[in-house]
Amino acid sequence: MRNYELAYISDPEMDEQAQTDLEAKVAGWVEAAGGTTLKVDRWGKRRLAYPIKKHTDGYYVFYQVQLPPQSTRQIERDLRLTENILRFLVTLQDQV
Repeated sequence: MRNYELAYISDPEMDEQAQTDLEAKVAGWVEAAGGTTLKVDRWGKRRLAYPIKKHTDGYYVFYQVQLPPQSTRQIERDLRLTENILRFLVTLQDQV
């Protein structure tokens, strides 16, 4: 198991319940991949540096997760196929 940071920017026009459901869905993907969610950091709605899909704002969420190395591909695929996610990034964290 390795430590990863999973970050995504979602559609700001979604209501609060839809944002919560999306967070639960992403956490479910992590669990299904054999990982665990350590921490969820919600930054909320922020202005984007440049427009993405005609949106100038986005809802930022960051996860600290532990995953098997081979499972990141499936999670990235699920994130890519979700219409409400504008951008995402999965990065390996350094071991301290």
